Amino acid sequence: MIFNIDPEERKLLTLVGRCAREMKAPAYVVGGYVRDRLLGRPCKDIDIVCVGDGIRLAESVASQLYPRPKVVVYSRFGTAMLRYDDLEVEFVGARKESYRHDSRKPDVERGTLEDDQNRRDFTINALAVSLSEAEFGYIIDPFGGLEHLEQKLIKTPLEPGQTFSDDPLRMMRAIRFATQLGFTIDRHTLDGISQNRSRINIISKERIAGELDKILLSPKPSIGFDLLFKTGLLQLILPELAALQGVEDRDGKGHKDNFYHTLEVLDNLCRKSDKLWLRWSALLHDIAKPPTKRYDPEHGWTFHGHEWLGANMAPKIFRNLRLPLGAELEYVQKMIRMHLRPISLTKEEVTDSAVRRLLFDAGPDIEDLMKLCESDITTKNPRKMARYLEGYEHLKLRMSEVSEADRLRLWQPPITGEVIMETFGIAPSKQVGVIKTAVREAILDGEITNDYDAAFGRMLEEGKKIGLEPKVATSK
Repeated sequence: MIFNIDPEERKLLTLVGRCAREMKAPAYVVGGYVRDRLLGRPCKDIDIVCVGDGIRLAESVASQLYPRPKVVVYSRFGTAMLRYDDLEVEFVGARKESYRHDSRKPDVERGTLEDDQNRRDFTINALAVSLSEAEFGYIIDPFGGLEHLEQKLIKTPLEPGQTFSDDPLRMMRAIRFATQLGFTIDRHTLDGISQNRSRINIISKERIAGELDKILLSPKPSIGFDLLFKTGLLQLILPELAALQGVEDRDGKGHKDNFYHTLEVLDNLCRKSDKLWLRWSALLHDIAKPPTKRYDPEHGWTFHGHEWLGANMAPKIFRNLRLPLGAELEYVQKMIRMHLRPISLTKEEVTDSAVRRLLFDAGPDIEDLMKLCESDITTKNPRKMARYLEGYEHLKLRMSEVSEADRLRLWQPPITGEVIMETFGIAPSKQVGVIKTAVREAILDGEITNDYDAAFGRMLEEGKKIGLEPKVATSK
Protein backbone atom coordinates (compact mmCIF):
# COMPACT_ATOMS: atom_id res chain seq x y z
CA MET A 1 0.00 0.00 0.00
CA ILE A 2 1.22 3.49 -0.87
CA PHE A 3 0.90 6.22 1.77
CA ASN A 4 -0.87 9.42 0.69
CA ILE A 5 1.43 12.28 1.73
CA ASP A 6 0.27 15.89 1.89
CA PRO A 7 1.92 17.87 -0.99
CA GLU A 8 3.64 20.39 1.29
CA GLU A 9 4.89 17.70 3.64
CA ARG A 10 5.99 15.61 0.64
CA LYS A 11 8.60 18.28 -0.22
CA LEU A 12 10.15 17.99 3.21
CA LEU A 13 10.03 14.18 3.28
CA THR A 14 11.53 13.98 -0.22
CA LEU A 15 14.42 16.08 1.06
CA VAL A 16 14.83 13.78 4.07
CA GLY A 17 14.94 10.79 1.71
CA ARG A 18 17.55 12.43 -0.51
CA CYS A 19 19.78 13.35 2.45
CA ALA A 20 19.45 9.80 3.82
CA ARG A 21 20.41 8.35 0.44
CA GLU A 22 23.53 10.53 0.33
CA MET A 23 24.44 9.21 3.79
CA LYS A 24 23.69 5.63 2.65
CA ALA A 25 21.38 5.38 5.69
CA PRO A 26 17.77 4.50 4.75
CA ALA A 27 15.11 6.63 6.46
CA TYR A 28 11.46 6.01 7.29
CA VAL A 29 8.51 7.90 8.74
CA VAL A 30 7.12 5.90 11.66
CA GLY A 31 4.52 5.97 14.41
CA GLY A 32 1.84 8.50 15.18
CA TYR A 33 2.14 10.57 12.01
CA VAL A 34 1.47 7.53 9.82
CA ARG A 35 -1.37 6.34 12.06
CA ASP A 36 -3.11 9.71 12.25
CA ARG A 37 -2.80 10.48 8.55
CA LEU A 38 -4.36 7.09 7.73
CA LEU A 39 -7.18 7.88 10.16
CA GLY A 40 -7.68 11.34 8.68
CA ARG A 41 -6.63 13.03 11.91
CA PRO A 42 -4.44 16.17 12.00
CA CYS A 43 -0.82 15.61 13.01
CA LYS A 44 2.08 18.04 13.02
CA ASP A 45 4.66 15.78 14.68
CA ILE A 46 6.76 13.64 12.32
CA ASP A 47 9.09 10.92 13.62
CA ILE A 48 11.92 9.88 11.30
CA VAL A 49 13.85 6.66 11.92
CA CYS A 50 17.22 6.45 10.21
CA VAL A 51 19.15 3.18 9.90
CA GLY A 52 22.27 5.07 10.81
CA ASP A 53 23.02 8.38 12.56
CA GLY A 54 19.74 10.22 13.17
CA ILE A 55 21.41 13.35 14.52
CA ARG A 56 23.64 13.64 11.48
CA LEU A 57 20.61 13.23 9.22
CA ALA A 58 18.79 16.05 11.04
CA GLU A 59 21.80 18.36 10.55
CA SER A 60 21.99 17.46 6.85
CA VAL A 61 18.28 18.17 6.30
CA ALA A 62 18.46 21.47 8.19
CA SER A 63 21.42 22.63 6.09
CA GLN A 64 19.28 22.46 2.94
CA LEU A 65 16.23 24.29 4.31
CA TYR A 66 15.68 28.04 4.11
CA PRO A 67 15.54 29.68 6.47
CA ARG A 68 17.73 27.14 8.18
CA PRO A 69 15.98 25.79 11.28
CA LYS A 70 17.79 25.24 14.55
CA VAL A 71 18.50 21.59 15.32
CA VAL A 72 17.98 20.71 18.96
CA VAL A 73 20.07 17.69 19.90
CA TYR A 74 19.26 15.37 22.79
CA SER A 75 22.54 13.48 23.03
CA ARG A 76 21.39 11.38 25.98
CA PHE A 77 18.61 9.88 23.86
CA GLY A 78 20.39 9.98 20.52
CA THR A 79 17.68 12.15 18.97
CA ALA A 80 17.46 15.52 17.26
CA MET A 81 14.51 17.78 16.53
CA LEU A 82 13.85 20.66 14.18
CA ARG A 83 10.85 22.84 13.45
CA TYR A 84 9.89 23.62 9.88
CA ASP A 85 6.83 25.73 9.14
CA ASP A 86 4.24 24.29 11.55
CA LEU A 87 5.85 20.84 11.68
CA GLU A 88 7.96 19.39 14.46
CA VAL A 89 10.27 16.73 13.04
CA GLU A 90 12.23 14.36 15.28
CA PHE A 91 15.10 12.18 14.02
CA VAL A 92 16.44 9.06 15.71
CA GLY A 93 18.67 6.22 14.68
CA ALA A 94 17.03 2.78 14.44
CA ARG A 95 17.66 0.90 17.65
CA LYS A 96 16.84 -2.16 19.65
CA GLU A 97 16.22 -2.11 23.36
CA SER A 98 16.48 -4.44 26.34
CA TYR A 99 15.08 -3.75 29.81
CA ARG A 100 15.90 -4.62 33.41
CA HIS A 101 12.93 -5.68 35.52
CA ASP A 102 13.23 -2.77 37.95
CA SER A 103 13.46 0.01 35.37
CA ARG A 104 11.69 1.32 32.30
CA LYS A 105 14.95 2.87 31.06
CA PRO A 106 16.26 0.53 28.34
CA ASP A 107 19.74 -0.49 27.36
CA VAL A 108 19.94 0.77 23.77
CA GLU A 109 22.06 -0.31 20.83
CA ARG A 110 21.93 0.36 17.11
CA GLY A 111 19.52 -1.80 15.18
CA THR A 112 17.59 -2.34 11.99
CA LEU A 113 14.18 -1.01 10.98
CA GLU A 114 12.78 -4.38 12.08
CA ASP A 115 14.37 -3.95 15.52
CA ASP A 116 12.86 -0.47 15.76
CA GLN A 117 9.39 -1.67 14.80
CA ASN A 118 9.63 -4.53 17.33
CA ARG A 119 10.11 -2.04 20.16
CA ARG A 120 6.96 -0.06 19.30
CA ASP A 121 4.05 -0.16 21.72
CA PHE A 122 1.15 -1.08 19.39
CA THR A 123 0.75 -2.43 15.88
CA ILE A 124 -0.94 0.79 14.70
CA ASN A 125 2.15 2.69 15.87
CA ALA A 126 4.62 0.28 14.27
CA LEU A 127 3.71 1.29 10.69
CA ALA A 128 6.64 2.72 8.70
CA VAL A 129 6.71 4.61 5.40
CA SER A 130 9.80 4.33 3.23
CA LEU A 131 11.48 7.55 2.07
CA SER A 132 13.86 5.82 -0.35
CA GLU A 133 13.70 6.90 -3.99
CA ALA A 134 12.66 3.48 -5.28
CA GLU A 135 9.95 2.82 -2.64
CA PHE A 136 8.93 6.33 -1.63
CA GLY A 137 5.60 6.20 0.24
CA TYR A 138 5.50 2.40 0.51
CA ILE A 139 4.04 1.25 3.85
CA ILE A 140 5.97 -1.40 5.76
CA ASP A 141 3.54 -3.22 8.06
CA PRO A 142 5.03 -6.31 9.75
CA PHE A 143 2.33 -6.70 12.43
CA GLY A 144 -0.96 -6.11 10.62
CA GLY A 145 -1.32 -2.51 11.78
CA LEU A 146 -3.29 -1.51 8.68
CA GLU A 147 -5.84 -4.23 9.35
CA HIS A 148 -6.05 -3.21 13.01
CA LEU A 149 -6.71 0.39 11.99
CA GLU A 150 -9.62 -0.87 9.92
CA GLN A 151 -10.81 -3.00 12.83
CA LYS A 152 -10.30 -0.13 15.31
CA LEU A 153 -8.17 -2.41 17.45
CA ILE A 154 -5.36 -1.72 19.93
CA LYS A 155 -2.91 -4.64 19.99
CA THR A 156 0.72 -5.05 20.98
CA PRO A 157 3.18 -6.15 18.26
CA LEU A 158 4.89 -8.62 20.61
CA GLU A 159 3.60 -10.65 23.55
CA PRO A 160 1.67 -8.16 25.80
CA GLY A 161 3.51 -9.30 28.92
CA GLN A 162 6.85 -8.36 27.35
CA THR A 163 5.58 -5.07 25.91
CA PHE A 164 4.04 -3.91 29.19
CA SER A 165 6.76 -5.23 31.46
CA ASP A 166 9.41 -3.45 29.37
CA ASP A 167 7.59 -0.11 29.59
CA PRO A 168 4.56 -0.15 31.93
CA LEU A 169 3.45 3.31 30.79
CA ARG A 170 2.27 1.53 27.63
CA MET A 171 -0.63 0.14 29.68
CA MET A 172 -1.86 3.69 30.26
CA ARG A 173 -1.18 4.57 26.62
CA ALA A 174 -3.25 1.61 25.39
CA ILE A 175 -6.22 2.84 27.39
CA ARG A 176 -5.61 6.44 26.35
CA PHE A 177 -5.50 5.54 22.63
CA ALA A 178 -8.66 3.45 22.99
CA THR A 179 -10.37 6.46 24.60
CA GLN A 180 -9.11 9.08 22.15
CA LEU A 181 -9.71 7.03 19.01
CA GLY A 182 -12.82 5.11 20.06
CA PHE A 183 -10.94 1.84 19.53
CA THR A 184 -11.28 -1.50 21.32
CA ILE A 185 -8.34 -3.11 23.11
CA ASP A 186 -7.60 -6.65 21.91
CA ARG A 187 -8.66 -9.17 24.59
CA HIS A 188 -5.19 -10.71 24.93
CA THR A 189 -3.68 -7.24 25.20
CA LEU A 190 -6.27 -6.20 27.80
CA ASP A 191 -5.51 -9.31 29.85
CA GLY A 192 -1.84 -8.37 29.65
CA ILE A 193 -2.62 -5.01 31.26
CA SER A 194 -4.47 -6.66 34.14
CA GLN A 195 -1.68 -9.19 34.66
CA ASN A 196 1.08 -6.57 34.64
CA ARG A 197 -0.78 -3.73 36.40
CA SER A 198 1.53 -3.71 39.44
CA ARG A 199 4.40 -2.70 37.12
CA ILE A 200 2.80 0.77 36.89
CA ASN A 201 4.39 1.50 40.28
CA ILE A 202 7.80 2.07 38.66
CA ILE A 203 6.41 4.86 36.46
CA SER A 204 6.77 8.46 37.60
CA LYS A 205 3.62 10.17 38.85
CA GLU A 206 4.13 12.96 36.32
CA ARG A 207 3.95 10.53 33.38
CA ILE A 208 0.83 8.89 34.82
CA ALA A 209 -0.83 12.27 35.34
CA GLY A 210 0.02 13.20 31.75
CA GLU A 211 -1.88 10.18 30.46
CA LEU A 212 -4.82 10.93 32.79
CA ASP A 213 -4.95 14.48 31.41
CA LYS A 214 -5.11 13.13 27.85
CA ILE A 215 -7.90 10.73 28.81
CA LEU A 216 -9.80 13.59 30.46
CA LEU A 217 -9.41 15.74 27.35
CA SER A 218 -10.84 13.04 25.06
CA PRO A 219 -14.44 13.26 23.78
CA LYS A 220 -15.73 10.53 26.14
CA PRO A 221 -13.36 10.05 29.11
CA SER A 222 -15.61 7.46 30.77
CA ILE A 223 -14.25 4.86 28.32
CA GLY A 224 -10.76 5.28 29.70
CA PHE A 225 -11.66 5.42 33.39
CA ASP A 226 -13.87 2.35 33.06
CA LEU A 227 -10.95 0.48 31.46
CA LEU A 228 -8.57 1.72 34.15
CA PHE A 229 -10.94 0.37 36.79
CA LYS A 230 -11.58 -2.99 35.12
CA THR A 231 -7.87 -3.66 34.59
CA GLY A 232 -7.04 -2.74 38.20
CA LEU A 233 -4.82 0.21 37.26
CA LEU A 234 -7.16 2.79 38.77
CA GLN A 235 -6.98 1.11 42.18
CA LEU A 236 -3.20 1.69 42.08
CA ILE A 237 -2.99 5.20 40.66
CA LEU A 238 -6.18 6.83 41.98
CA PRO A 239 -7.62 4.57 44.71
CA GLU A 240 -9.92 7.30 46.03
CA LEU A 241 -11.83 7.26 42.74
CA ALA A 242 -11.95 3.47 42.55
CA ALA A 243 -13.43 3.41 46.07
CA LEU A 244 -16.59 5.05 44.72
CA GLN A 245 -17.57 1.86 42.89
CA GLY A 246 -20.26 -0.39 44.30
CA VAL A 247 -23.77 -0.27 45.75
CA GLU A 248 -24.73 -1.15 49.31
CA ASP A 249 -28.26 -2.22 50.16
CA ARG A 250 -29.81 -2.18 53.63
CA ASP A 251 -33.46 -2.72 54.54
CA GLY A 252 -34.27 -2.67 50.86
CA LYS A 253 -32.71 0.78 50.43
CA GLY A 254 -29.73 1.19 48.13
CA HIS A 255 -27.77 4.09 46.70
CA LYS A 256 -26.50 4.69 43.18
CA ASP A 257 -23.07 3.47 42.13
CA ASN A 258 -21.11 6.66 42.68
CA PHE A 259 -18.23 5.60 40.42
CA TYR A 260 -20.39 5.17 37.34
CA HIS A 261 -22.43 8.23 38.33
CA THR A 262 -19.14 10.19 38.35
CA LEU A 263 -18.25 8.93 34.88
CA GLU A 264 -21.67 9.96 33.61
CA VAL A 265 -21.25 13.43 35.13
CA LEU A 266 -17.82 13.68 33.50
CA ASP A 267 -19.17 12.77 30.06
CA ASN A 268 -22.06 15.21 30.50
CA LEU A 269 -19.61 17.99 31.34
CA CYS A 270 -17.38 17.19 28.38
CA ARG A 271 -20.28 18.07 26.09
CA LYS A 272 -20.37 21.52 27.71
CA SER A 273 -16.70 22.41 28.30
CA ASP A 274 -13.20 21.43 27.22
CA LYS A 275 -11.51 22.99 30.28
CA LEU A 276 -9.10 20.46 31.77
CA TRP A 277 -9.43 21.56 35.39
CA LEU A 278 -13.22 21.69 35.22
CA ARG A 279 -13.08 18.10 33.97
CA TRP A 280 -10.82 17.22 36.91
CA SER A 281 -13.45 18.84 39.15
CA ALA A 282 -16.14 16.59 37.70
CA LEU A 283 -13.93 13.54 38.20
CA LEU A 284 -13.37 14.39 41.88
CA HIS A 285 -16.65 16.09 42.81
CA ASP A 286 -17.98 13.11 44.82
CA ILE A 287 -14.59 11.78 45.92
CA ALA A 288 -15.51 11.94 49.64
CA LYS A 289 -18.73 9.97 49.42
CA PRO A 290 -17.20 6.69 50.69
CA PRO A 291 -15.88 8.17 53.98
CA THR A 292 -19.08 10.20 54.57
CA LYS A 293 -21.55 7.41 53.76
CA ARG A 294 -24.03 6.76 56.59
CA TYR A 295 -27.26 4.78 56.81
CA ASP A 296 -30.30 6.33 58.47
CA PRO A 297 -33.30 3.95 58.88
CA GLU A 298 -35.67 6.82 58.19
CA HIS A 299 -33.92 8.63 55.34
CA GLY A 300 -31.76 5.89 53.85
CA TRP A 301 -28.19 6.53 52.72
CA THR A 302 -26.65 9.96 53.30
CA PHE A 303 -23.34 11.59 52.38
CA HIS A 304 -23.50 14.72 54.53
CA GLY A 305 -20.54 17.05 54.14
CA HIS A 306 -18.95 15.14 51.28
CA GLU A 307 -18.44 18.38 49.36
CA TRP A 308 -16.33 19.88 52.18
CA LEU A 309 -14.36 16.72 52.89
CA GLY A 310 -13.85 16.21 49.15
CA ALA A 311 -12.31 19.68 48.81
CA ASN A 312 -9.99 18.82 51.69
CA MET A 313 -9.00 15.51 50.06
CA ALA A 314 -8.03 17.14 46.75
CA PRO A 315 -4.57 18.44 47.84
CA LYS A 316 -3.40 14.94 48.79
CA ILE A 317 -4.58 13.58 45.42
CA PHE A 318 -2.87 16.43 43.58
CA ARG A 319 0.38 15.93 45.52
CA ASN A 320 0.34 12.19 44.88
CA LEU A 321 -0.08 12.70 41.12
CA ARG A 322 2.33 15.65 41.04
CA LEU A 323 -0.45 17.88 39.72
CA PRO A 324 -0.11 21.68 40.12
CA LEU A 325 -0.66 22.86 43.69
CA GLY A 326 -1.42 26.50 42.89
CA ALA A 327 -4.40 28.14 41.23
CA GLU A 328 -5.44 24.89 39.51
CA LEU A 329 -5.85 23.07 42.83
CA GLU A 330 -7.67 26.03 44.40
CA TYR A 331 -10.09 26.08 41.46
CA VAL A 332 -10.80 22.33 41.72
CA GLN A 333 -11.31 22.61 45.48
CA LYS A 334 -13.74 25.47 44.94
CA MET A 335 -15.74 23.51 42.38
CA ILE A 336 -15.93 20.44 44.66
CA ARG A 337 -16.86 22.51 47.71
CA MET A 338 -19.60 24.43 45.89
CA HIS A 339 -21.06 21.76 43.61
CA LEU A 340 -24.20 21.31 45.75
CA ARG A 341 -24.92 25.03 46.24
CA PRO A 342 -26.83 25.77 43.02
CA ILE A 343 -29.04 22.68 43.18
CA SER A 344 -30.04 23.54 46.74
CA LEU A 345 -31.26 26.91 45.46
CA THR A 346 -33.44 25.27 42.80
CA LYS A 347 -35.48 23.46 45.45
CA GLU A 348 -36.82 26.55 47.19
CA GLU A 349 -38.02 30.06 46.51
CA VAL A 350 -34.61 31.59 46.15
CA THR A 351 -33.97 34.91 47.90
CA ASP A 352 -31.90 37.80 46.57
CA SER A 353 -29.55 37.30 49.51
CA ALA A 354 -28.92 33.63 48.63
CA VAL A 355 -28.25 34.52 45.00
CA ARG A 356 -25.87 37.31 46.02
CA ARG A 357 -23.91 34.91 48.20
CA LEU A 358 -23.66 32.33 45.43
CA LEU A 359 -22.41 34.96 42.98
CA PHE A 360 -19.96 36.36 45.51
CA ASP A 361 -18.54 32.97 46.55
CA ALA A 362 -18.26 31.62 42.99
CA GLY A 363 -16.95 34.90 41.56
CA PRO A 364 -15.64 34.58 37.98
CA ASP A 365 -16.14 30.80 38.07
CA ILE A 366 -19.94 30.91 38.35
CA GLU A 367 -20.53 29.75 34.76
CA ASP A 368 -18.17 26.79 35.21
CA LEU A 369 -19.91 25.91 38.48
CA MET A 370 -23.30 25.95 36.80
CA LYS A 371 -22.04 23.68 34.01
CA LEU A 372 -20.73 21.21 36.60
CA CYS A 373 -23.98 21.27 38.56
CA GLU A 374 -26.17 20.76 35.50
CA SER A 375 -23.91 17.87 34.46
CA ASP A 376 -24.52 16.33 37.90
CA ILE A 377 -28.14 15.63 36.95
CA THR A 378 -28.09 11.97 35.93
CA THR A 379 -31.64 10.89 36.75
CA LYS A 380 -33.27 8.60 34.19
CA ASN A 381 -36.72 9.89 35.17
CA PRO A 382 -37.80 12.35 32.42
CA ARG A 383 -40.14 14.24 34.76
CA LYS A 384 -37.43 14.70 37.38
CA MET A 385 -34.94 15.75 34.71
CA ALA A 386 -37.36 18.36 33.36
CA ARG A 387 -38.03 19.67 36.86
CA TYR A 388 -34.32 19.97 37.70
CA LEU A 389 -33.52 21.73 34.43
CA GLU A 390 -36.44 24.11 34.90
CA GLY A 391 -35.11 24.93 38.36
CA TYR A 392 -31.67 25.71 36.95
CA GLU A 393 -33.11 27.99 34.28
CA HIS A 394 -35.06 29.86 36.96
CA LEU A 395 -31.90 30.18 39.06
CA LYS A 396 -29.94 31.49 36.08
CA LEU A 397 -32.65 34.11 35.49
CA ARG A 398 -32.53 35.17 39.15
CA MET A 399 -28.73 35.35 39.02
CA SER A 400 -28.93 37.59 35.98
CA GLU A 401 -31.51 39.86 37.63
CA VAL A 402 -29.63 40.20 40.92
CA SER A 403 -26.25 40.59 39.22
CA GLU A 404 -27.54 43.34 36.96
CA ALA A 405 -29.33 45.15 39.78
CA ASP A 406 -26.46 44.93 42.26
CA ARG A 407 -23.50 45.04 39.85
CA LEU A 408 -22.27 41.91 41.62
CA ARG A 409 -20.42 40.23 38.77
CA LEU A 410 -16.76 39.92 39.76
CA TRP A 411 -17.78 41.93 42.81
CA GLN A 412 -15.51 43.15 45.57
CA PRO A 413 -16.87 45.18 48.52
CA PRO A 414 -16.47 48.96 47.90
CA ILE A 415 -14.80 49.48 51.30
CA THR A 416 -11.27 48.12 51.53
CA GLY A 417 -9.15 47.41 54.57
CA GLU A 418 -7.00 50.43 53.65
CA VAL A 419 -10.02 52.75 53.84
CA ILE A 420 -10.97 51.33 57.25
CA MET A 421 -7.46 51.75 58.65
CA GLU A 422 -7.13 55.29 57.28
CA THR A 423 -10.54 56.37 58.58
CA PHE A 424 -10.08 55.08 62.11
CA GLY A 425 -6.31 55.54 62.31
CA ILE A 426 -5.65 51.89 63.18
CA ALA A 427 -3.06 49.35 62.09
CA PRO A 428 -3.85 45.98 60.47
CA SER A 429 -5.80 44.08 63.09
CA LYS A 430 -8.78 41.86 63.86
CA GLN A 431 -10.93 45.01 64.09
CA VAL A 432 -10.34 45.75 60.40
CA GLY A 433 -11.59 42.28 59.44
CA VAL A 434 -14.66 42.56 61.70
CA ILE A 435 -15.73 45.86 60.10
CA LYS A 436 -15.01 44.73 56.55
CA THR A 437 -16.98 41.50 57.04
CA ALA A 438 -19.93 43.38 58.55
CA VAL A 439 -20.08 45.75 55.57
CA ARG A 440 -19.87 42.88 53.10
CA GLU A 441 -22.63 40.94 54.88
CA ALA A 442 -24.89 43.99 54.95
CA ILE A 443 -24.54 44.30 51.16
CA LEU A 444 -25.10 40.59 50.55
CA ASP A 445 -28.17 40.61 52.81
CA GLY A 446 -29.60 43.60 50.97
CA GLU A 447 -29.54 45.84 54.04
CA ILE A 448 -27.56 48.51 52.16
CA THR A 449 -26.98 49.17 48.49
CA ASN A 450 -23.77 48.16 46.78
CA ASP A 451 -22.17 51.60 46.52
CA TYR A 452 -19.37 53.46 48.26
CA ASP A 453 -21.45 55.99 50.22
CA ALA A 454 -23.78 53.38 51.72
CA ALA A 455 -20.84 51.10 52.54
CA PHE A 456 -18.88 53.98 54.10
CA GLY A 457 -21.83 54.89 56.32
CA ARG A 458 -22.21 51.28 57.52
CA MET A 459 -18.45 51.17 58.16
CA LEU A 460 -18.75 54.13 60.55
CA GLU A 461 -21.66 52.42 62.34
CA GLU A 462 -19.76 49.18 62.74
CA GLY A 463 -16.67 51.02 63.98
CA LYS A 464 -18.71 52.81 66.60
CA LYS A 465 -20.09 49.45 67.86
CA ILE A 466 -16.57 48.35 68.79
CA GLY A 467 -15.49 51.68 70.24
CA LEU A 468 -13.76 53.26 67.25
CA GLU A 469 -14.10 56.89 66.24
CA PRO A 470 -13.04 58.28 62.86
CA LYS A 471 -9.68 60.09 62.90
CA VAL A 472 -10.24 61.82 59.54
CA ALA A 473 -13.08 63.81 58.07
CA THR A 474 -16.08 61.65 57.18
CA SER A 475 -17.65 63.82 54.52
CA LYS A 476 -16.86 61.19 51.91
